[in-house]
Amino acid sequence: MSDMRLAILDSDSGFVRVLVKRAGDLGWQLRRLEAAPRPEEFIAMRVNALVVDLALLGPGASEFLEHVSNTLPGLGVVVCTGRSSVSQRVRGLRSGADDWVTKPCHPEEVLARVEAVVRRRKQASARVDSGPLVAGDLEIRADQFQAFVRGTTIDLTRREFEVLELLAKAKGKVLQREEIYQAVWGYAMAHGDRSVDVFIRKVRLKLEQSSTDWSYIHTHFGVGYRFEPERRGGEEEYELPPIVTAEPELEGELDMELESELLARDLL
Repeated sequence: MSDMRLAILDSDSGFVRVLVKRAGDLGWQLRRLEAAPRPEEFIAMRVNALVVDLALLGPGASEFLEHVSNTLPGLGVVVCTGRSSVSQRVRGLRSGADDWVTKPCHPEEVLARVEAVVRRRKQASARVDSGPLVAGDLEIRADQFQAFVRGTTIDLTRREFEVLELLAKAKGKVLQREEIYQAVWGYAMAHGDRSVDVFIRKVRLKLEQSSTDWSYIHTHFGVGYRFEPERRGGEEEYELPPIVTAEPELEGELDMELESELLARDLL
């Protein structure tokens, strides 16, 4: 991305030096910050991405993230910081961070995550002029990042909406899990990662609760998922029962642990 304008707010000189060199090799414009600027000063820099160690922002970190994110809706924010609790990561993500990387980490991964975040921001901006997608009782409004059933909004997170929109735009085509992950998360899916399955399950549940007469997302065993609005009553040719991965009494506990980690990483 030759139009990348990245600000780096981090006091780790060795890490920053490598990050600056790699970003410079990619042709990115850089602003290195050694102390937290006032929000007005940061806005005037006209960057479209920020890598930040929240330790430099002190107790006002959440307020800073929230202010710059609300003022610069196109800004991609990647937090790159030391060990943190789930509650800290969730608070940062909800305050405006798009991604979270825990140190020690490789600069190449950080830059790849920055690229993915900015790419998603650009895709979101391109949605503004698109019209609604209507399927069954469902109306998907990409310009609002919302889905509606008979005028009532469905409570979807941003990531859940992106998964739904991707499937709906495929118009009946089966999408593999790896395709979905690459398109929504912005990088390759790790072996054994169940993020796609967890998000599909959540989206499907919300759709079924809001639109009880229709079935929208269908599972293709060993392949992926297909979006096709079908009235309920017929047999589900491709739908499969849940896969049991643990003893019944432990399965719920394992799902809660997985979803807590996904919540911290990906804004469930």
